[in-house]
Amino acid sequence: MKISQDIRREHGTTRAEVEEGMAQKSKEFAQAGNRVYLPMAD
Repeated sequence: MKISQDIRREHGTTRAEVEEGMAQKSKEFAQAGNRVYLPMAD
């Protein structure tokens, strides 16, 4: 799981650090419109 690996690399490996990183990724996803597939950029 690339997202999980990225979070561990960027935010650390303790449970609290991983949970904080997941919360940040969740906010990013919501700000991007909660869509898995985004339109391709030109």
